[in-house]
Amino acid sequence: MIFDSHAHYDDRAFDEDRDELLMSLPEKGVGAVVNAGASIRSVWKTLELAEKYPNVYAAAGIHPEHAGELHEEDMEWLRGLLASARVVAVGEIGLDYYWDQPEREIQKKCFAAQMGIAKEEKIPVVVHSRDAAADTLELMRTEYGAGNPAYIHCFSYPKEIAAEFLKLGYMIGIGGVVTFKNAKKIREVVEYVPLERILLETDCPYLAPVPHRGERNSSLNLPLVIRQIAQIKGVEPEKVEEITWKNAVRFFGLTNME
Repeated sequence: MIFDSHAHYDDRAFDEDRDELLMSLPEKGVGAVVNAGASIRSVWKTLELAEKYPNVYAAAGIHPEHAGELHEEDMEWLRGLLASARVVAVGEIGLDYYWDQPEREIQKKCFAAQMGIAKEEKIPVVVHSRDAAADTLELMRTEYGAGNPAYIHCFSYPKEIAAEFLKLGYMIGIGGVVTFKNAKKIREVVEYVPLERILLETDCPYLAPVPHRGERNSSLNLPLVIRQIAQIKGVEPEKVEEITWKNAVRFFGLTNME
């Protein structure tokens, strides 16, 4: 079975067929999905999905783009959500310097605060990092620490940066970008990173793999990503599927699915 470690099925792109699509995933080989929150509103929608669909789990957190909406009084709200068995991670949290909004210090404060809660509650973090490798590494070293469960979602840095995250014990997220013609850097990362440290993801509805690039993405496209990883690693696709499933089950603490 396939484990989609990062999706956004609360997105409006799925409003017309969300129920039909999510209900169909298990029979089509996708056994589990973690839906990631981004804003306070999307966290609530994510929790609704996780309660409604047995194959969907929730990551609850505030994306750096929405860092300005997370205030001190919201921290206990976030902490309270982690008591649910359907919430398996704090995410998606992190830093995004591509747009540079809100200002970097606000992003850093929000990121550090959410990592602090995850560390205290002993739950994994799902990290968004775009054009912010140095600050992400520094904050994770100082505020979260090596050996605590973390997953760098939609990894977009060179293998030298991957090596630094691996030293801290973190997982690397690989999705549709690995199939893009101009994705030499990510293919080098996949070649370098041990299969046991990779999580499969879609980030749907975004980043659909070739030949569906530019279309709405979904977990049903993950076999294309699996085949690309298998080709790079020189192994059978079934091995990639099996190991990444085990990786995700272990990472998110879903031992009942082993």
